[in-house]
Amino acid sequence: MTTTVANVAGETGSPYALSHLDALESEAVHIFREVAGEFERPVILFSGGKDSIVMLHLALKAFRPAAVPFSLLHVDTGHNFPEVLDYRDRTVARHGLRLHVASVQDYIDRGVLKERPDGTRNPLQTLPLTEKIQQERFDAVFGGGRRDEEKARAKERVFSLRDEFSQWDPRRQRPELWNLYNGRHAPGEHVRVFPLSNWTELDVWQYIAREGIELPEIYYAHEREVFSRGGMWLTAGEWGGPKEGETVEKRLVRYRTVGDMSCTGAVDSDADTIEKVIVEIAASRLTERGATRADDKMSEAAMEDRKREGYF
Repeated sequence: MTTTVANVAGETGSPYALSHLDALESEAVHIFREVAGEFERPVILFSGGKDSIVMLHLALKAFRPAAVPFSLLHVDTGHNFPEVLDYRDRTVARHGLRLHVASVQDYIDRGVLKERPDGTRNPLQTLPLTEKIQQERFDAVFGGGRRDEEKARAKERVFSLRDEFSQWDPRRQRPELWNLYNGRHAPGEHVRVFPLSNWTELDVWQYIAREGIELPEIYYAHEREVFSRGGMWLTAGEWGGPKEGETVEKRLVRYRTVGDMSCTGAVDSDADTIEKVIVEIAASRLTERGATRADDKMSEAAMEDRKREGYF
């Protein structure tokens, strides 16, 4: 039987064509294997959020039946959602992984960092993260950032070079043609790696549905005590909310993204199943960070400023 040009080209209906999700998965698996072959001490940033969960799932697939050859790193703000921390610990135990934790609270207790007046600790994560990378000599750090999330992240390459101070310079970005990745770096430098760069929020949820991936329950609609601040529904907590005049009420909400409780807002939603979440996201015209992350609204260039300093 003669192979046709159409089959080689992978046109619709070709037995060799990959679905959209299969193509994204294949690209991510390739990236994980490239890093394993090029670097000595890679680590995966793992927060228990949906993107890092999908990233770990892909890493498990990339090396199965062998163990994942990377450890995990979590920057703990001290204001994390308890459901997410429980999920993190269960996942580490289930897969027999090693977890490094960089604690913002430790830096505050030592007087190295000071609490912000607004109570948010997300901007305080940079120093614990960069010092942990230097102490452990990690030369490649996987992050779950996607280009559709925010304009500074849209500038990133899949392999993003950081200097000896863990700082990012957009002008030093390297071309990435035909999925060829340049991991070259000088001593003291490291590379941030983004296997989900070309994914969208909808892609992530469709993949979670296809693979049957478990998530923390806060990603689905549930009744929660929240209060309104800056147009977002925030969870009350020791971080400093609510303030005088802010009323706590019980609402049916869910979270589109997970970060520090002080700056991560919930959205009104009745999407209590993955199918309903996918329908809701498909109709949304706001990215999850644009809709629910107060730390990205501090200035027009808030994320880029933090990324230049070493944040993800």
